[in-house]
Amino acid sequence: MNETFNYKEQIARLPEQPGVYRYYNQEGDIIYVGKAKHLKNRVSSYFNKSNQHDRKTLRMVSQIARLEFTIVNTEFDALLLENNLIKQHQPKYNILLRDDKTYPYICITNEPFTKL
Repeated sequence: MNETFNYKEQIARLPEQPGVYRYYNQEGDIIYVGKAKHLKNRVSSYFNKSNQHDRKTLRMVSQIARLEFTIVNTEFDALLLENNLIKQHQPKYNILLRDDKTYPYICITNEPFTKL
């Protein structure tokens, strides 16, 4: 784990609210974007349950140099923001970890008999 990143101090400051967190590497690049119903619980799980993670997740955690988060009103708002940030920044580990999340959408056609 990156010795310069004081994760205990960072986690202590996290709220227990819904939000989106971003992990940055030494170079200042976003390496992972995630959402959480409870930011403090979710972020701390990366550091406190390391024996339950695969190699890719452990490698990602070892590269974290900085953490930023955004508080949102609802878990749905967190999902939308996470989706937008992933599309915008294309973080390395969101692609490598292949999250099983899919982002639902509805397409309504403009035809005499509308289709979904």
